[in-house]
Amino acid sequence: MKVSVIVNTYANERYDDFCKAVEAVLEQTYNDIELILVVDGNESVHARVVEDFGNIDGVTTHCTEENRGNSGARNAGAELATGDVIAVTDDDAVPEPDWTEELVRVYETTDAIAAGGPVVPDWVDGKPPYFPDEFLWLVGCNQPEFGEHMEEVRNTYGCNISFKREVFEELGGFSEHVGRIADKPIQGHESEIAIRMRERFGRGVIYTTDAVVNHKVYSYRTEPTWLLERCFWQGVSKRIMDQLVDDATDKEAEFLRLLATTYTPRRLRSIVRRPSISKVAQLATLYVFTAVVGAGFGYGFLKGDLVEQ
Repeated sequence: MKVSVIVNTYANERYDDFCKAVEAVLEQTYNDIELILVVDGNESVHARVVEDFGNIDGVTTHCTEENRGNSGARNAGAELATGDVIAVTDDDAVPEPDWTEELVRVYETTDAIAAGGPVVPDWVDGKPPYFPDEFLWLVGCNQPEFGEHMEEVRNTYGCNISFKREVFEELGGFSEHVGRIADKPIQGHESEIAIRMRERFGRGVIYTTDAVVNHKVYSYRTEPTWLLERCFWQGVSKRIMDQLVDDATDKEAEFLRLLATTYTPRRLRSIVRRPSISKVAQLATLYVFTAVVGAGFGYGFLKGDLVEQ
């Protein structure tokens, strides 16, 4: 089973981390891989990619004519793919050496049409004491209660997801209405395609805890202003998905249920047993982040048809 791994990038300032992501794919324990490196409309970055990786067997480089965003860049890479499976990871992520081997194991031992695994945070300058684990999804990593090993989930996160190629092609790839484009932090392209996949095939993504990707959380991503802005745009993104596909907010409804029935009681019990300022701060942050996501969704609702804007 041949796997086409797509890594896309766009900025010179991320180039060193992009190289680490590429090297991690090149050093995989699974051998039948083609690596497709897509530069999203930046010729200077593409020149560096060609110089550093263009002569390696099994590596294809490509530069889009314009900045198409995360979804568009990955779709461009998928158009060049020849593998049985299309897998994607980020330019700031480092897959474990057996990542593709474990994804392939899922396809070979089950009837999966999509597979993915956990995304583990790599805190570059440490985790803020006020940050609640329930919101790890805000920085693209797995939150508690995400899923059990070999369970079918709606989707895994964008730096650790894969699809049978024929399924990806039939779905038409990622929607370019979602996924970061330039300075518009619209999120959720992996959620959107997975929802359409369930509508079309009645299937979700098989989640294997053995296929691990480590995702860098840069220091600027731990600043309160960045996190609050991210929350707001997550809300806007969820409103856009709500306009694109049915049942787009079912996971969010589940999050609110867990917030009331699991997260809050568990945190209150922990505070009562062993009080600390950080525990109180995390509980408060949990509700502040939730409120800001809701505000973003409300803003999107009031703006009307965001898909056409």
